[in-house]
Amino acid sequence: MDKKAKKRIEVLRKKLKQLEQQLAGAKQQMDDPDEVQQYESQIAAAKEEIEKLKAS
Repeated sequence: MDKKAKKRIEVLRKKLKQLEQQLAGAKQQMDDPDEVQQYESQIAAAKEEIEKLKAS
């Protein structure tokens, strides 16, 4: 893994942490049910990208 991939993983982990906090808040509020699904899909995409970077 090169420096660029490591940096991208680091950025994705920070984004993932933020998204998980937003998801928890959205689940507590439940003002917009679509918001929860949106956060979940963004989290899944970030995790998938991290796995792709680790595999290469």
